[in-house]
Amino acid sequence: MNETPTKSDPTLSLQLKNKLISLLKEVQCVKFGEFILASGKKSNYYVDIKKATTNPRVLKTAAQLIKSYLNDELNENLKIAGVELGSVPIATAVSIETEKDLIIIRKKAKDYGTKNKIEGTLNENDKVIVVEDVTTTGGSVAKAVDEIRKNGGVVEKVFVIVDRMEGAKENLKNMDVELIPLVNVDELKD
Repeated sequence: MNETPTKSDPTLSLQLKNKLISLLKEVQCVKFGEFILASGKKSNYYVDIKKATTNPRVLKTAAQLIKSYLNDELNENLKIAGVELGSVPIATAVSIETEKDLIIIRKKAKDYGTKNKIEGTLNENDKVIVVEDVTTTGGSVAKAVDEIRKNGGVVEKVFVIVDRMEGAKENLKNMDVELIPLVNVDELKD
């Protein structure tokens, strides 16, 4: 059975979101305790998103949910972008689900071969949907958006599996980008 929703089926989007929340809890991607984050900040929980992005059921459900939000965009010249390394599995799953080309944004250019920072084909004015695994302030995904724009792509939306709700939405809005969290961390705490 194909669970791919259409524009007229918002009920399926809600079902997919609830399934994703259940799967994220099942793989125990949120840990509670005392943690030091990559930013150096202390937190009483940690989103171990790799437990999610290495699970095929999570990837499939996330890809289906993202597709359910991409109504008219699916008829456009759309590319799906993932940021090296964490969001590449998600972007790949979304690319397969939507049958749209994948591009990968490297954190730094290769120092050999083509020396590309963007892998895949990005043409002037291509519309790009960026996917991310987890956002806190949105710093790394903002750099990816800048890189895509610098190379002629148009980015208006970023999808994230889990938003920690610590400023990413506001920071991306300042760049005229809408952050669309599939799940916010509060939905995983209960």
